[in-house]
Amino acid sequence: MSAVLDLIARCGAERPALLWLLPLALLPLVAAPRRRTPLPSLSAVPADPLSRALDGALRAAACLALAGLVVGLAGPYRNGAEVTRTGIGAEISMLIDRSGSMNETFAGRQPSGAEESKAAASRRILGDFVGSRAHDLFAVTGFSTAPMLVLPMTDRHEAVRAAIRAIDRPGLDYTNVGRGLALALAQFGSGPGTASRVLLLVSDGAAVIDPRVQDALRAAFAKVRPNLYWLFLRTKGSPGIADRPAGEDTPQAAPERHLDLFFKSLGAPYRAFEAEGPEAVAAAIRQIEGLERDPIPYIERRPRRDLTGAAYAAALLGLVLLILGKLAEADLGRAPAPAATRAPERRIAA
Repeated sequence: MSAVLDLIARCGAERPALLWLLPLALLPLVAAPRRRTPLPSLSAVPADPLSRALDGALRAAACLALAGLVVGLAGPYRNGAEVTRTGIGAEISMLIDRSGSMNETFAGRQPSGAEESKAAASRRILGDFVGSRAHDLFAVTGFSTAPMLVLPMTDRHEAVRAAIRAIDRPGLDYTNVGRGLALALAQFGSGPGTASRVLLLVSDGAAVIDPRVQDALRAAFAKVRPNLYWLFLRTKGSPGIADRPAGEDTPQAAPERHLDLFFKSLGAPYRAFEAEGPEAVAAAIRQIEGLERDPIPYIERRPRRDLTGAAYAAALLGLVLLILGKLAEADLGRAPAPAATRAPERRIAA
C-alpha cells in the first residue's frame, strides 16, 4: 500500500483539472450499453457463472477505457528524482596560473609554428583529463595578481572543459598564489567531506606568501584536508623546486623552493611534479589520476517521464475488449427463416 501511495505522490499532470472527470469512469458499473432482450422470466434458469464473469469483465473494460481517456487528456507524467549512488572519483579544485609567463614555451620563448605554450599545453592536457572518469567533480580557478573563480564545483564535465579553455588571456606578471590557494580551497565547502578532495596547482613559478596569509592557509588546509598536488611547469634553464640559491636562501631568492617547503609544512598529503614539456605534464596528470581512486557519492538525476502513452494504451485495451464483446453478442431478436418460405430452387433443363 505504501508503495502505491509513493508512486502516486511522484506523479503529476499537465492539466490536473481534467482529473475531476475520473468519476465518470464508474458509469459502466450502474449502466451497460449492451442491448437488452425481453424475456418472460429468468427465475427458473440456473445460475450461469460464465455469463456473470463476462458481464463483470466487460464492465471493467468500459471503466478502464473511460479512465484511460480522462487520464490521457490530463497529460500524466512521473516526476524526476535524485538518487544518491557511489562511484570512483574525487572532488578536484584546479588552480591555474594565468600570468604572462604561461604564454611562453617550455624553452622560455614565444611559441612559433607547431610549438605550444605552457598555457596551451596545460589546457589541452587538463581538458583530456576532465571526463576520463564519469563521477569526478571539478572547480576551476585562475590567478595572477588576483584570483578569479571561473567555475564552482560541478559534475558537468563539458562546462569544466569550456572553463579551462576560457583561461586563454594572460593576467598581470605578478603571481599572487596565496590568494589563489584560498579561493581554490573555498570551492570544497566547509568541513571535511566524504569524498577524496584534491587541490591541483598548475603554475610555472611561485611568489612570496605573506606570513599572515600563510597562517590563514594553514587553518584552511587543516579544516578542509585536501590532497595537494603542485604541477610545476619548469622553464628550461630555470631553477627547480629543490635547487638552493647560490647566495642567501630566502623566499625572495628562491620562491619555488620556499613554496615547496611551505606546502610540506601544512601537514596535508602533498606531492610536487616538475614538468619540462607537454609529455611530462601528461605523465604527471596520469599519476595523479591513478592516485585518486576513492569512492565518491554522486547524485543521479532521473528526468521526468511522460505517461500519456501508457494511459492511452490502457484506454485502447478497454475499447478493444468492448468491441470484441459487441461482435460476439448473440442476436436473439432475429430467428432463421422457415424452410417453407425459402425461395424455390430453379432447375435448368438440360
